[in-house]
Amino acid sequence: MTAQRPITSYDAFVELAAADPAVLGLVLKGSRAHEGMTTEYSDHDLYVVLADGATTDLTRFTGHRTPELDLVLLSLDEFRAAGMPGFERYALARALVVLDRLDGGIARILADKARLDAEDAFREAGACLDAYANSLYRSVKNDRDGQALAARLDAADSVRSLLETLFALDRRPRPYNKYLEWELTRFPLPDWDTDTLLDAVNCISGTGDISSQRHLFAQVEAVARRAGHGRVLDAWGADLHLMRPR
Repeated sequence: MTAQRPITSYDAFVELAAADPAVLGLVLKGSRAHEGMTTEYSDHDLYVVLADGATTDLTRFTGHRTPELDLVLLSLDEFRAAGMPGFERYALARALVVLDRLDGGIARILADKARLDAEDAFREAGACLDAYANSLYRSVKNDRDGQALAARLDAADSVRSLLETLFALDRRPRPYNKYLEWELTRFPLPDWDTDTLLDAVNCISGTGDISSQRHLFAQVEAVARRAGHGRVLDAWGADLHLMRPR
């Protein structure tokens, strides 16, 4: 019996997988799927989508991970469920189709991951908006009370919930921090100037500046109310005065 040659490169594996009828799709994610984001350290993160119940020798590559190639082998049903919900959703939403034997079916699955269900997005936006208001309130209150470190930490915490809110309002999964500028530059959020938003996020996460936090909250409040989330904000009652610009 001839020994199987080890796969040492992305191109070699793609050639091997494309010749296997059990493979329905190949999907490349990560920095290699984001134009201009690759570095000398970037590997190839590849999803290998197999027909449900298929038998293939490619399963020997399960868990394969090297500096060049990181493989995830999964069935079609598992691929549909990946990131729904979950941390992988953004990565798959911006992934590139390398092979699609389903006449566009693999691409359609990725498109579904890139667009949140309307009800789910509304619910998520409301919950994240409330979390954002909570961290902002704590930051402003701590600053008022002379707790500088606590105020900065709460300000930094608020940024995460802020971004979750804004992307949910647009029915999109929030990008990883690494790809935030990449995402907003190419796919701006409606009602937001990208440079202004990024400058505010940078300032607040770095300094916790209260004036910047209040100014940003005023913009968020207007957008959130237009989207139907006034009830979430009104639940804060008189505390809203502490969050709004003076």
